Amino acid sequence: MSRRETKEMKPTSLDELAKPFLQLQTFADVKMPEEAEEPILHPAVRAAVFEWITEIRAVKELEAMGVKPRRSALFYGPPGTGKTTLAHHIAARLGVPLVSVNSEQLIDSSLGGSQRNVAKLFNVLDMVNGKCVMLLDEIDSIGSKRSADDQAGAREMNSVLTTLLRKVESFTGIMIGATNRNDALDPALWRRFGLQLSVDLPSDDERYAIMRRYIAPLAAPDEDLDLLVDLTRGASPALLRATMEGIKRTLVIGPRIGRDVSNAAAVFASVIASNQPHPDIPSPRLWTGAYGEEISAFTWPWVKESKGSRSA
Repeated sequence: MSRRETKEMKPTSLDELAKPFLQLQTFADVKMPEEAEEPILHPAVRAAVFEWITEIRAVKELEAMGVKPRRSALFYGPPGTGKTTLAHHIAARLGVPLVSVNSEQLIDSSLGGSQRNVAKLFNVLDMVNGKCVMLLDEIDSIGSKRSADDQAGAREMNSVLTTLLRKVESFTGIMIGATNRNDALDPALWRRFGLQLSVDLPSDDERYAIMRRYIAPLAAPDEDLDLLVDLTRGASPALLRATMEGIKRTLVIGPRIGRDVSNAAAVFASVIASNQPHPDIPSPRLWTGAYGEEISAFTWPWVKESKGSRSA
């Protein structure tokens, strides 16, 4: 996505947001555009995101056709698939900060406290007047299906959902919801989002690109990465990143603590022992130990890519 195609919203400095967001510092973080990282996405997801950003920028043209751009999106998928990274990237492409709200922290044990927090959040966002993108992370914690239970706690959460629905309906800014539990969301909340996008586990091509990105500046041979693509089928981007960065740490720190790093299989075994998949996701083969001597055949150790060689 070119920068020329993503200049609808005026760039915003942290100073412009600091005063109103001091009120939200207990449950919101402000992430600036320059801190964003471009995610590695499935082509279908990338196309949907590009179309949505273009749509946001074509307000006048769409209004001339009697329609409005969609102002909200729901990202759902397994843990660690990059939903927050994608939301931050979208905000950066629009030239504004991402206000990342941990929805679970909006929950207050006092009677009516959660409703007040939700109302306070949207009131502050109205003050900012569209100069940010809001991310409601873990939105299922306040947007789960209504309960028929007559207990006080259930009634309270139903009231929170009602407040959230009303605020989302009237919100005029750009809003993204993210959840690992889309099946738990109330149908009425699901319908409030103009776009529902599955951010799933990466395919072979995406896993290759993710591992090549995060093993840099080391130059892992293509045949080694191809094997890892097979061994990591079902791994999330977060797990792949942690593994590649763990390899680099071990190669640097291992010799300092007397650990032998000359054997690739031993290095990988050490790293994956401390980077485990989420329990809700089946373990990829690399984490089951079912790879025999395959990793021992790597061209090892991986070394820094020399200047002038093909870049990743």
